[in-house]
Amino acid sequence: MRQVNFAIIFIFCLAFALFSIENTELGTIHLIPGMEVQAPISIELLIALGLGGVLAWLFSVWTHLERLLWSGQKVRQKNARIQELESKVENYQAQIQSLQPSLPPASEASAT
Repeated sequence: MRQVNFAIIFIFCLAFALFSIENTELGTIHLIPGMEVQAPISIELLIALGLGGVLAWLFSVWTHLERLLWSGQKVRQKNARIQELESKVENYQAQIQSLQPSLPPASEASAT
């Protein structure tokens, strides 16, 4: 999978480099009314790609944190269920131990 990711990134970088070589003319960016910035189209594209990459990374971090919180909640629920079942097993073992003295030994039961 790493090779596929590397190939995709390499292709995008190569395409960006070729685009940058061909598009050196100035482009105007209107940020807010009355404020404009002129820069080469390739620089504008580089900034847009950088912002897109940062936003994608932030989204990835956010979804990872959500997944961690969700799995932590599931683990807590499962641990509570395990504790409940362990206490039931202990109760059943105590009941069995309390009933054992009243049961006849296996040798007497088979002799009769």
